[in-house]
Amino acid sequence: MKVHYMNGAGNDFMVLDARGRNLNFPQLANELCKLTDADGFMALDHSDTADFRLHFYNSDGSRGEMCGNGARCICRYAYELGLVGEKMVIQTDAGLVPGTRISQDIYRVQLNVPSILDLHRTSDAAYVELGNPGVPHSVTEIPGLCWEQREQLRSFAKEMRFHSAFPKGANANFYTWLSDDSIRILTYERGVEDYTLACGTGSGATAAALWAAGKVPSGVLLVKNPGGDLKITVEGHGEAITALFLEGPTEIVNVYEI
Repeated sequence: MKVHYMNGAGNDFMVLDARGRNLNFPQLANELCKLTDADGFMALDHSDTADFRLHFYNSDGSRGEMCGNGARCICRYAYELGLVGEKMVIQTDAGLVPGTRISQDIYRVQLNVPSILDLHRTSDAAYVELGNPGVPHSVTEIPGLCWEQREQLRSFAKEMRFHSAFPKGANANFYTWLSDDSIRILTYERGVEDYTLACGTGSGATAAALWAAGKVPSGVLLVKNPGGDLKITVEGHGEAITALFLEGPTEIVNVYEI
């Protein structure tokens, strides 16, 4: 069985074709992610409602509702397997996710819109859930944030990850403004229980919160993650977000036989 090692802006995954196979996904997630210290595991499967099904697991074996960079990577995986054309739809636990091949390396997915968007959940953070059931995120501004501050912020990141105000826990996103239309971000992810080089849903949730606060009037935000840049496009009217797009690079790093 072939396992592809992929990354999207540094957010890395072990990916396999599970169609027609009876596999223990939590066990595989735990074992395969240890081979490369990957953030997550993805299995492509049959779907009755979309082009294919995404089963996503964090590196600790816990199931995740959805993963933005993972969805972009599995779009490329499905395209290169010849399963889909340049447009596709993924079935995820958080809902259907349309994907588009922009170029050989660049893929875009339409993230699930927020089912919860609370700009004042705590004194420090907004709270956003993308999809239903939603992927939970806290969003906190840290003026002057540098990625080198990750250890200095670690205890605060863990506090936000397990904060009692977030019923399912949360991915903790910290950001600072770089210009009117770009931010630097650092994300501490649940299930990984550490910082990751990028978080697609975290970038999307942060952009959604900033758009709802009236701080992204153009609807387009460049999000600089430690592993690479992601482009978020927010569409909406009034206070309602009607569409949320995540675009960025993908890479096939290696292929393993197991």
